[in-house]
Amino acid sequence: MFDVLNFLVRSFHIITGIAWIGASFYFVMLDNSLHTPKNPADTQNGVFGELWAVHGGGFYHSQKYMLGPKNQPLDDNLHWSKWEAYTTWISGFFLMAIVYWYGADIYLIDTSVADISQSTAIAISLGFMFGGYIIYDFLCKSALAKNDLVLGVVIFALVSAAAYALTHIFSGRGAFMTFGAMLGTIMAASVFFVIIPGQKKMVERLIAGEKVDAAPGIAGKQRSVHNTYFTLPVVFVMISNHYAMTYNHEYNWLILMGISMAGALIRVFFVSRHTPGKPLTGALVTAVVIMVVVIWAMAPKSIVTNTDSTASPVEFSQVQAIIKQRCSSCHADKPTQAGFAAAPKGFIYDTPEQIKAQATQIYQQAVVLKAMPIGNLTKITDSERKLIALWYQQRQTTKE
Repeated sequence: MFDVLNFLVRSFHIITGIAWIGASFYFVMLDNSLHTPKNPADTQNGVFGELWAVHGGGFYHSQKYMLGPKNQPLDDNLHWSKWEAYTTWISGFFLMAIVYWYGADIYLIDTSVADISQSTAIAISLGFMFGGYIIYDFLCKSALAKNDLVLGVVIFALVSAAAYALTHIFSGRGAFMTFGAMLGTIMAASVFFVIIPGQKKMVERLIAGEKVDAAPGIAGKQRSVHNTYFTLPVVFVMISNHYAMTYNHEYNWLILMGISMAGALIRVFFVSRHTPGKPLTGALVTAVVIMVVVIWAMAPKSIVTNTDSTASPVEFSQVQAIIKQRCSSCHADKPTQAGFAAAPKGFIYDTPEQIKAQATQIYQQAVVLKAMPIGNLTKITDSERKLIALWYQQRQTTKE
């Protein structure tokens, strides 16, 4: 039943996330692709810019009014882009609750990083999520908001500090997910507390025939720009739990910030492509360089065959005993570890044949990446990891 709930919530989160990202990307493109209206009457009526587009067998004519139309009433059929953001955050929060908080002892806590209780871990995770927005909101309302570059640098520095702190409190996987949840909360809260209320104020004034204050729109636009640069880092975090080489790296916080920076720069490039003038190819080149460096840094170590002829041969029975004690509670036909209805990724180590068939996977996950056992729930020791490594290397030499 738990797996069914996980599947349903995760599916809903992905669907609503696609809708939110799609709408966000579209409006960023639209906003940066506007041209001066060709019809002088449109300019007199308050049109700031327009764009003609063709799609789906038809033509579209989009116009942007900075402060609303001057010589005509506002259309009652006014579309609001908000529910995509709200449903994405609500489903994401629920997903964090049923996976990372309910299973905090498995996915959030790593006693080798910090020996904390489940309740403490949950409280810290929630603190980063909501505290992150409170700090971000304060910065956007401070004097720093007058200079977008300075504000961006300060936000990046604080986000980097958060990444460092999280990876020194939680397991790498839990740290990455809490980091993504923090950014996602900042994005959704900006929509709920700033963007939509500001737009409502503008609409109310427009309907009342009063002069529209541009300040709410300017504040909302700034938050929208930040949201588009947060998007790709959040998407990376959503898939990072499949790649232990990222979150389990010795310098995982730098890996996280490197990929986040690359994602933000990729968005900078694509946003600039929609703006009149030359696109910022330097941003894309920098992003590619960062990704190359990150990939090089986090690439799993090469499997080197042990050439020490004096090393005593490791009996398979020794390795099998370690696997049974440290791994088989999860990687079994019928797992006994709470929270696992089936073996992770379908890897089962019940028989000698199954263990030998997955020898490389075991070596990579337990020795090279040290990602397994997850959160080191079963307390595997360094000497046991070394024994598995020696067995694997000897096995490679003898072609067992």
